[in-house]
Amino acid sequence: MIILGISAYYHDSAAAILVDGVIVAAAQEERFTRIKHDASFPTEAVKYCLEEAGVHLSEVDHIAFYDKPFLKFERLLETYYAFSPRGLRSFISSMPVWVKEKLFMKKNIRTALEAIGDYDRSKTTLLFPEHHLSHAASAYYPSPYQESAVLTIDGVGEWATASICHGEGHKISILKEMRFPHSLGLLYSAFTYFLGFKVNSGEYKMMGLAPYGNAQSEQYAKYQQVIREHLCEIKPDGSIRLDQSYFNYATGLRMVFDKKWEQLFGIKRREVSEEITQDHMDLALAIQHLTEEIVLLMATSAKELTGSKNLVLAGGVALNCVANGKLIKAGIFDNVWIQPAAGDAGGALGAAMAAHHIYLDQPMIEKESLDTMQGSYLGPEYSRDAVIKVIKQYKAVATEVTDLDALVANTAKIITEGNVVGWYQGRMEFGPRALGHRSILGDARNTEMQQKINLKIKYRESFRPFAPSVLEEDVETYFDHDHASPYMLVVKEISDHIRQDVPPGYAGLPLMDKLRVNRSSLPSITHVDFTGRIQTVDGKYNARYHQLLSTFKSMTGVGVLINTSFNVRGEPIVCTPEDAYRCFMRTEMDYLVINDFIFEKTAQPDWQSEDKWKEEFTLD
Repeated sequence: MIILGISAYYHDSAAAILVDGVIVAAAQEERFTRIKHDASFPTEAVKYCLEEAGVHLSEVDHIAFYDKPFLKFERLLETYYAFSPRGLRSFISSMPVWVKEKLFMKKNIRTALEAIGDYDRSKTTLLFPEHHLSHAASAYYPSPYQESAVLTIDGVGEWATASICHGEGHKISILKEMRFPHSLGLLYSAFTYFLGFKVNSGEYKMMGLAPYGNAQSEQYAKYQQVIREHLCEIKPDGSIRLDQSYFNYATGLRMVFDKKWEQLFGIKRREVSEEITQDHMDLALAIQHLTEEIVLLMATSAKELTGSKNLVLAGGVALNCVANGKLIKAGIFDNVWIQPAAGDAGGALGAAMAAHHIYLDQPMIEKESLDTMQGSYLGPEYSRDAVIKVIKQYKAVATEVTDLDALVANTAKIITEGNVVGWYQGRMEFGPRALGHRSILGDARNTEMQQKINLKIKYRESFRPFAPSVLEEDVETYFDHDHASPYMLVVKEISDHIRQDVPPGYAGLPLMDKLRVNRSSLPSITHVDFTGRIQTVDGKYNARYHQLLSTFKSMTGVGVLINTSFNVRGEPIVCTPEDAYRCFMRTEMDYLVINDFIFEKTAQPDWQSEDKWKEEFTLD
């Protein structure tokens, strides 16, 4: 039984394929097209999934799309009617697209598929599970549990913006929904917009900015009060009501009414190129804390409704790893598992799994207390021949080290010497996080490493924090955390014994001054609030990366490395060896390791680049 799952036409298009209920492959379209958050039909991702499964499109039994377009259109029409005459410009601009394309989604999907390969429409069923059911299925079915509460939170699907479900056996029951226009995801995105970041991609930047806020300041207290009194009413069950007179996302072309927000908060909306001030940091912290409070209330409601000891999460808000850390620490549930591709890309996987378990009424796979995501290493991998081809194409210079112990020892030594290494191994990750297969690595002990990687390699804002990869067996040595966290989705406090004293008045220091203060013996992965976004590494799904960390520990006594995604600002994570080499040469990365090949920057031929993004980048 072969099922193909697809998400498309909004952002982060993706495809996933199941064979007899087992996840064989999943990937985002952006990795192949090199268009970040690509929303187009995932043609290349579908081709990859079919190839990885070893099947032709004609052999696929069912194709599942991740939401219901007609329900979404219903919500659109009812919303425009409810808010009329407001939103006329938006209505006029959006209706032709819906009438021409989205109302004929079946036809469009079939046309796109026919461009990939022949298949018999009469034999291949096209299914449309609801958006939040796709999210719920992506969280519950691959999780380690046979029974669980399911919490999904995002911007909006068709009507639902959050849902509480109960997974029992192979069935999912929807117990409660919050509906548009009231949405925690859209509230968070509204603040993302107001603070000068791009909606649907900059939310994690705002989350990274929040720790620089000062929770003891008068400004922070004022922002908290303003949000609660004017924008967001929080109910005891975690549902919220948003005063739509301040928001413009329902029918407009922007998230909020700028002037009303500027009067409300006493600051202007930040433009992308403008300096980040303490006011911006305090506002980011205020909405982050509000988000954490709402997530905890929703989780408490899920506990009360289901009585389960397990909780699984999906939807874009489930990528808020700070809120996830607070949720785990609260102890509402004994066990919490988060889908690593929690956003819309994961909807492709969830749609396929909903088709398998709900539509086809198939039982759960025996999991033996492990999830079935295979470390989220579900994307393509490339052979030695593919690397050789890149070496020949670019006249690159590389040393092949076929002895794994020697390769890992050489790489670990290079990192101890203060170098930044592009680490490219095995199958590409599915989801937004690089987990040691498409990663940029550095020494977490190095006091200069955070700014070096941000400004000279990633070409992004200097405040952006980096995640630590830590040996799973050592996580309690460095963090207030005693569970596996393989998907880099939980922020927890660093251990007291590695913390360092900070100067008096530290909380009120300007951003750049805070960045210069060493907060722990691992300064480059310690956030300004003494936390870290943890990835634990075991030897099961990532043996080579585990060996690298172990070797680094044997050399330094520390089993922790900086791990950030292998890309630069504005581009997706690298997919192919050619992507990796081009990224390596366009940055100030020192070394690149692709499979068994080590590339040293100083040995490479001169790089003539036509790229203009680096010159246009301005440091905040």
